[in-house]
Amino acid sequence: MELLLTASGLRNETLRDALRDMLGKPFGSANVVYVPTASVAEPGDHGWFVADMNRLHGLGWREFDVLELNGLPRRMVLDRLLHADVIYVAGGSHYHLARSVTGNDLADGFLEALASRVYVGVSAGSMIFSRNLTEHSADVIGDTRDLHVLGATTVEPPFGLFDWYLKPHLYSPNFPERDDSWADRIASRADFPIYFIDDETAIRVRDDKMDVISEGRWRFHP
Repeated sequence: MELLLTASGLRNETLRDALRDMLGKPFGSANVVYVPTASVAEPGDHGWFVADMNRLHGLGWREFDVLELNGLPRRMVLDRLLHADVIYVAGGSHYHLARSVTGNDLADGFLEALASRVYVGVSAGSMIFSRNLTEHSADVIGDTRDLHVLGATTVEPPFGLFDWYLKPHLYSPNFPERDDSWADRIASRADFPIYFIDDETAIRVRDDKMDVISEGRWRFHP
């Protein structure tokens, strides 16, 4: 399993080089599937979404597919994931994304696909692997409202691969409240490990090994 868990996509050459290395062949010889599901639950201007898709498309893939997780037959979704070399899951609401995976019974098939493909997560797409993605962590992080707006009070982690939680967009100009004081407040309440990463950083997981790659800044609170 190879995961590249970013805050804001492939924004710099270090992250793009990491993906090339994980993929093991040129982008022009590979298929990518872009999953926009998390984005549709976010209100307001989606210029960030268009910019991210354009940045990914500009890498020159052999085939660029777009796949929504809701509303399609389960077998069709899984076949499209299996057809790709890279599964790229965009940002938005991590709660909507997690509930889309579990609600459509996709978790096992998703993990089967990830056994032999590279996964790139963006923000919400990077947050869904923690076993601590629950209503408790929503209370600790302070985003319970984002869960309630979906008409839900609980959330089930779809994969539960890691005990650590990832919180993106540290120091981001698009989230000006996410500074060191913000991270300190969350860390002081948390009873689980947290990585805070900025928009130039990713956590790379290759089987049972993980590291942080970055042209920016990040924090870890065990």
